[in-house]
Formats: sequence, C-alpha cells, structure tokens
Amino acid sequence: MPIRRRAKLSRVSTSFATVVSQVLAATPLRHPAFRGYYFGSIGIALGYTMQATMAAWLMTTLTPSALMVALVQTMSTAPAILFGLVAGALADIVERRHVLLVTSIALLAGTVVLGLVTLAGLMTPWALLVLTFVIGAAFMFYVPAAQASINELVARVEVPKAVALGAIAMNVSRAVGPALAGALTAWIGSGSAFLASAVFFTGMIFVVRSWQPQPPALPGIPETLLGGIFSGLRFLRHSAPMRAIMLRNLTFCFCASAVYALLPVIARDQLDLGAGGFGLLFGCFGAGAVVASLNLPAALGKHSLQRMVVAASLLFVIACTLLAATGIPALAMIGTFGCGAAWAGVLVSLSAGTQSVAPAWVRARMAGMSFVTAQTALAVGSVLWGVVATWRGTRVSLLAAAVTFLALLALHRRVRVRLGGEKDVLPGAQAGEIAVLAEPEPDDGPVLIQIEYRILPQSRDAFLRAMRAMGPLRRRNGALSWRVFRDLGQDGVFVERYIVSSWAEYVRLRSRMTVADWQRIDEVSRHQREGAEIRVSRFLGVDLPEGRQPAARK
Repeated sequence: MPIRRRAKLSRVSTSFATVVSQVLAATPLRHPAFRGYYFGSIGIALGYTMQATMAAWLMTTLTPSALMVALVQTMSTAPAILFGLVAGALADIVERRHVLLVTSIALLAGTVVLGLVTLAGLMTPWALLVLTFVIGAAFMFYVPAAQASINELVARVEVPKAVALGAIAMNVSRAVGPALAGALTAWIGSGSAFLASAVFFTGMIFVVRSWQPQPPALPGIPETLLGGIFSGLRFLRHSAPMRAIMLRNLTFCFCASAVYALLPVIARDQLDLGAGGFGLLFGCFGAGAVVASLNLPAALGKHSLQRMVVAASLLFVIACTLLAATGIPALAMIGTFGCGAAWAGVLVSLSAGTQSVAPAWVRARMAGMSFVTAQTALAVGSVLWGVVATWRGTRVSLLAAAVTFLALLALHRRVRVRLGGEKDVLPGAQAGEIAVLAEPEPDDGPVLIQIEYRILPQSRDAFLRAMRAMGPLRRRNGALSWRVFRDLGQDGVFVERYIVSSWAEYVRLRSRMTVADWQRIDEVSRHQREGAEIRVSRFLGVDLPEGRQPAARK
C-alpha cells in the first residue's frame, strides 16, 4: 500500500476514534462497568426476542391450532404477572450480581435445551410451552435486578441517560431480533437457530463475573422473601411519588395496548397490506421509540418529568387518532411512528422516575412492580380492545382507546410525577445506639415505639402540620400502624406511637431512613419546647400465660 494512502487511512481511523471517544465521554458509556453491562443487556434482549419469535414460528410447524400458537406468547408473558413481586424482592434481598449471573445462565441453558430437543426431533407442543415458560420466568427474574443495577454503575445525575440508553437497546432488539430470528431459521433451521440465539446470553455472564461484590443495601439481618414482598407493597402504598408513577404506567399501558395488539389486524384489514407491510409498520413503531429515546435525556434535563409524560401522552392520543382515521399507508406509518415515540416517551420517563425515587433497599421491588403493572395492563387491555375491534372494527377500537386515555388524563390531572433527588434515596445519618437493658432476639415482637413531644401553644398548628408527613414516612419504612395522641392531663404534650412487627424490622426501619426522612424529623423536632427533651420509649410485646381468667367483680 502506498505511504500516502496508508497515512490517509491512519488519519481517518484516528479521527474516527476521536469522534467515538467524544461521543462516549458525553454518555454514561464512558464508565467501563456500565459499558460492559449495557452491551451485555443488549445481548440478553436480542437473545430473548429471538427465542420468543422462533418459538412462535416453531409452534406453527408442530400444530395447526391457533390457540397453541397464541399460548406461546402467553407463556412468555405469564411469568411477569406470576413472579414479578417475588423477582423484585429477591433482587433487593440477594446480591444483584448473583441474580444476574444465575438468570443469565438459566436463559442460556433453557435456550440450549430448546435447541437440542428440537434438533433431536423430540419437540412437542406442550414441551415447547413448558420450556418457553421456564425461559420467560428466568427473564422475569433478570429484569428487576438489571434495572436496579443501573444506579450502582453510573452517577445519580446520569441515571435518566442510562435508562434511556437501555430503552434504545430494548427497542432496537425488538426490531432487529425478530428479523434476525427469521433469517437464521430459514438458513439453518429452528434447532440450530435456537442454539445460535443462546450465544447472545453469554456476554452478560462474563460481564457480571468481573463485578466486585457489593455490600448489602441495609446492614443487619436480611429480610425474608415473603417479608420483602410485603415491605415492598407497603412502601408503594405509602409513597405518593411511586403511586403516581404506577398509576401513569397503568393507564398508559392499558390504552396503548390497543395499537400494539391490533397492529397486525390494522395492516391486514384497514390498510390492505401484506406481511411486508406489517413489518414496515412495526419498524416505524420501533423507529419512533428509538428516536424518542435518543432525545429523552436532553429533554429530561430541560423539562420536568410531569411535563414530559403529559406531552408524550398527548402525542399518543394524536397519533392513535391519526392511525384510526386513515386508510393511507403513508399516513398510517406516520401515526405508528408517533405511537412508538409516545410509547418510549412515557415508559422510559417513568422508568427514570422509578430509579430516582426508590431508595436502594427497595429499588428492584419497585422496578418489578412497574414491570408487573405494565404487563398486566397490556394483557387486559389487549383483550378488551381486541373484543371492541371484533365487534366494531379496528377504527372504533383505536378511537375508543384514544378517547379513554384522554379522559383518564383529565381525571388524573392532579396526579403529578417527578424525578427524585439524592436526598430521596441516599441513606441518612446513622441513628444513635438503642438504649435497652438487653438486646431482643430478631424475631421478638411486635415492638411499640413511643415518642413524646412538648410543644408551646403558639407552635401547635405548625407542629401538627409537620407531623402529617411522619405517618407515610414511618409506614413506608416498616411501621404497621401509626398515630399521634394528645395528653389530656398536660397541655402541649403529644405522643407519636407506631408499631413494627419485630425487633429486626425495627432495626431495618432505622437503617432505611433517607436524608429527606431525617429532614422531616428535624422539622418536627424544631417545634419542641426549648430545654425539654424529646423522650423515646420502646416496648416489646409480651405473651401472657394461658390460664383461668379471674372472675369479673359484681
């Protein structure tokens, strides 16, 4: 090769490397740990979408039953509804590195077995459904652990960008995976294609093995799996920001399921398109989602989460209405593109909100519950809008979904979502030593905590207003009940009382306190009468001996 050409190629490669490094420096991908996780997650998403596509096609070759073909999709999504809460709790209790490693190996092993059984000619419809369910369950246990791990790999301010990058990977995988699966199946056959798709699961295994062990989110005795599920549900119930995110997630997925479920019928009946046209429509949906995901990080930096979600929701209403009203393929592609952009705009924004609002000890549980909410709403909505489409046609069904969503937006206009700050998730200052005569056993309980305040008359109203925030705070961190009492014998004396199920749960409650929680406690404490000490008492439940009850006095 001439020296001049070689020098020119060297300059081009250097310039390309410089551009790539500049692009990486502006994104969370500049962190090696996140970069490895990101490309590993792309492999997981590609492998899973390919497996699901090939399983559905394989079922068509095993049986003529349309029901059996439909059950393949059911077996892929059912684990999300059945195991979502368990998966989230497990990822919070067990080290997430171990969860990711085991689930990646399970995805690899399940797909390899699927391929080997198919190659051996032993595959049956029911065996395919069972193996699809097992692989779907492994993916369900993978999702909460993977989503909750993002906060541990990037800085807090980069979480929205990292979540958006994950959405890009998932949407690209949804578009590329089925096409790649079809090409492989046609080229080497179903069994060999399954084995080829299994290779994509190996990347995450090598990535996770290189991670350093992480300390537990909370010190002390870990929660049980059942206790972890209930504590996650309790946190959701008493966290207003998380309830708002879940409600927006539920309403959007319920209505947006109309487009996702009816797209094949829209292409066939409304637009008179064939398989190629359906693929193009689906590609437009994916392209809209990718474009929206690319622009979301910058938009979230300029606008509030509430504004972003409402704007994307209105975009869905407009795009869905356009899709319902037109019979022109070009306009339908524009509408589908808008629906895909709205899909990513709402769900990626809400996912970033979940990551920023949920503390580390419950983050995977909130991610799991969000996934369960979305999958349940999609499943129920798909059935409902499918029934409407069968009864009145796809146009009426799409318009009904758009009008329903617009009505829900108006009904829930006061439900506001927001991004959390560091004070909402970072652990607060360590609580002081607990003054007890003897340390109870972890399972001893219930435990009653009583906090006595002495308030000046002129501070009473401000004190009670500040105390209103203490109820949700105590309950979401572990309290079973909470109440404030006024002393009838002494003016200005108030007692805050709450009950925790066990001594171990009380210790965990104290460890779960965030910076924001301590700020609320300090706000209450500022109203304490000068010179008077806030008195804290702790009482352990006592089991009374069985025996004959004393006779009542006459």
